[in-house]
Amino acid sequence: MIVTGIDPGLARLGYGVIRVDRGSTVPVCYGCIETPAGARPAERLLKIYTGLQSLFDRYPPDTLATEKLFFSRNITSAMGVSEVRGIVLLAAEQRQIPVTEYTPNQIKQAITGSGRADKAQVQQMITRLLHLDEVPQPDDAADGLSIALCHIHVMR
Repeated sequence: MIVTGIDPGLARLGYGVIRVDRGSTVPVCYGCIETPAGARPAERLLKIYTGLQSLFDRYPPDTLATEKLFFSRNITSAMGVSEVRGIVLLAAEQRQIPVTEYTPNQIKQAITGSGRADKAQVQQMITRLLHLDEVPQPDDAADGLSIALCHIHVMR
């Protein structure tokens, strides 16, 4: 089974693809789909959509996990992220890929055992759990792997 984790963002969408095979988890790939800050919003969303399509073509997911939208003080930023989440949900629905959403605290809890873990603790744990040589960079890619691994732990 292939699980894809998505950390939605307008400037940088992080993703992580993990294969579950006979109980073991094997990282397949991780990275980011980046959009230029000066581009029109529709242009940026199209780049994310086509990037997701390409990712799904290369590594067809059986399921997709994403982070629930968290509203903070910056409403403008939250609106952009919500538009990206719409693109993610659309791309998944077109291919009939089931989507599960997790809060940041649920992800931290599943990875580290504590919903209050900081970003560095989560990154160190995914590095260990996935037997990676180094912490995945950039942070958004590490977050994508964390979301996919969270889903795998919850499914078990």
